[in-house]
Amino acid sequence: MNLVKNKRIDFYLLGVILFSAFMNLFLLNQAGTNEYYTVAVKSMMKNFHNFFYASFDPAGFITVDKPPVALWLQTLSAKLFGFHNFSVLLPEAIAAIISTVMIYQMVKHKAGKHAAFISGLTMSVTPIFVAVSRTNNVDSILILTLVIAAWAVIKAAATTKLRWLILSVAMVGLGFNVKMLEAFMILPAVYLFYWLAVKVNCKKKIIHLLTATVVLAALSLSWAVVVDSVPASKRPYIGSSQTNSVLELAFGYNGISRLMGQNGGGARPTSKMNQNNKALASLENGSNTNGFGQNRGKTSSSEGFFRGAGRQQSGGMFGTGTAGPLRLFSKELSGQASWLLPFVLLSLVAIVADWFKRRKLDEKHTFALFWLAWLAPAMAFFSVAGFFHHYYLSLMAPPIAALVGIGFSYMWQAFSDQKSAWRGYLLPIAFGVTCFFEAVILFQNNIGTLWVVLLIVAGILTSSFGFVWRMAERKVQGTIAGTSLFLIMLAPFYWTLPSTMNQTNSSIPVAGPSSTLSGMGRQQFSGSMSARKNGPSFPGGQASQQGNAKSKQSKFMGPGQPPTQSGSKRTNSQQPGAFSTYRMNRSQRGGGMDEQVNTKLLTYLRKHYNGEKYILAVERAQSAYSIMMKTNYAVMAMGGFQGNDPALSVSKLEKMVKNGEVKYFLIGSAGRSQNSSVMNWIKQHATKVPTSEWSNATSNQFGFDGQSTLYVLKK
Repeated sequence: MNLVKNKRIDFYLLGVILFSAFMNLFLLNQAGTNEYYTVAVKSMMKNFHNFFYASFDPAGFITVDKPPVALWLQTLSAKLFGFHNFSVLLPEAIAAIISTVMIYQMVKHKAGKHAAFISGLTMSVTPIFVAVSRTNNVDSILILTLVIAAWAVIKAAATTKLRWLILSVAMVGLGFNVKMLEAFMILPAVYLFYWLAVKVNCKKKIIHLLTATVVLAALSLSWAVVVDSVPASKRPYIGSSQTNSVLELAFGYNGISRLMGQNGGGARPTSKMNQNNKALASLENGSNTNGFGQNRGKTSSSEGFFRGAGRQQSGGMFGTGTAGPLRLFSKELSGQASWLLPFVLLSLVAIVADWFKRRKLDEKHTFALFWLAWLAPAMAFFSVAGFFHHYYLSLMAPPIAALVGIGFSYMWQAFSDQKSAWRGYLLPIAFGVTCFFEAVILFQNNIGTLWVVLLIVAGILTSSFGFVWRMAERKVQGTIAGTSLFLIMLAPFYWTLPSTMNQTNSSIPVAGPSSTLSGMGRQQFSGSMSARKNGPSFPGGQASQQGNAKSKQSKFMGPGQPPTQSGSKRTNSQQPGAFSTYRMNRSQRGGGMDEQVNTKLLTYLRKHYNGEKYILAVERAQSAYSIMMKTNYAVMAMGGFQGNDPALSVSKLEKMVKNGEVKYFLIGSAGRSQNSSVMNWIKQHATKVPTSEWSNATSNQFGFDGQSTLYVLKK
């Protein structure tokens, strides 16, 4: 009782923790995973060699396309709690909760509990942040490292101690070893804030920042330099690189290629886009198979149309819209993290106005400037970048959340001060404009008209009440502000809830109500989720093609439920805006531990297995998921994730065959692999296994590769 009386319990913080925990942990044990990383975690549990290099397969042939730090945490969790979906997903969900709490504490220290509470709520209802935090994609852990870096540099400004700046850049370096160059998005904020906020002379600032830069470079490149210095024969091939180099992976595929587009950075052959287009075209012709030749039924005409529309969409190969200054406000991206950007804009007006009034830059101003210096480069990058997934936008959640809370504190102070003139009207304007923008997002994505009308009415009422009762007593003002805050949080909460209910995809998370196909659902998933289910996929995003063999062909495409024919009527539960209770099966959400295996193929391979290092060799990683997920056998992904990595040469293959390491090869007739010499060698030195001996499929199609063929080496 004394704790309550003395107000030592921060109930606002407790509320934020409970709400964030609900959004990130509820039904987490039933969520799916990104099998690409889940298989790697299982392989990394085998031995330290696999653990250190983040090997995709237990035999250590090739790595995944990311550095290992986040996967280390997932592996340790799996070691501690057992290998299952929940243990693999837990580190990411916990990281999201910790990040939210840290944002709360930082904002509370500078702007008070109410602002901190608003920031915590904003983090918890940022749709794409919750969506990705409930997957084993590494973004949530990356965000945690950057939030800790933010806390440390703010601590450095308060104490003028160099060690806190070193800790800040060290966390950025750790983030680099989570997701490479994306971690550097915070660096402008760190350097600018330290220069403006730390009260030491310029010479000392320069020395401190130079020292920090050296530490940053050393920690960022430490793992890459160590790995690249190990002879290639002593370690796995670096997946998704073209030169077997971590440095090339960091600055090529995970660097320049993200900005210039997948073909722009030289990390992928230009022919791959043509392959992807051919792949999508084959979908429209009706093929729909899993990775081991099990036909799952025909694709409906409406689905073919939607996928075709997705392929023709310009700007980004994942349905991320056309590059330009308004890209984040387009229907392809607006529903992910942009909901409160109008509020942030008005917050900046209030902050600048306060600065003009005071004629000096105080600690709260520089604190706000730090978050703006984080947000602005991220917004600029995602506005022009050619190669990224929707869930990358989760990186904007912390700065948006912080600026919403800080901005509210400034606008509330002016709103409640009758002497503040025009600045007092910024808060009701911000509420109204935000409601109108949220109505636009829902309208863009064909959410029910009722939602749109209600938000427009809410915008009018919040602005009107704020204008009319601005001069009222404090209690009335607080009621208006509190109600308005609830209203602007309601729409993004609605958009976030499907992720909490496991109704969105776990491999390529895209936030949004699960009953929506038209608008966002169709545009975002036509090119990505359909590809996930049926063909070419991309590292860090797409899932396997091994779906639930027992489930019938679903009409869901991503988070939506399309009509079976164009123009056909929907049931009430299918109306846009209706919150569907239909749960996506694992093949739609991203799969995981219950991934189905082609039992006839596995039975055949087991029967003829004689202790080879690899029970099977396949062209790309997706085709290896189900066997390695459900068994302890190693499958060699000869071309890495997509079949494009030159990980295997003819001489290396000959040596492996001589040593009895591999005997069976599953190859698609379309020849996705860029290494034609290896494919030709296999076809020359192996014989075809009759399809009837290893596949139940009548058409025996291998995803987008046409007919699959199982080869066995000649005796």
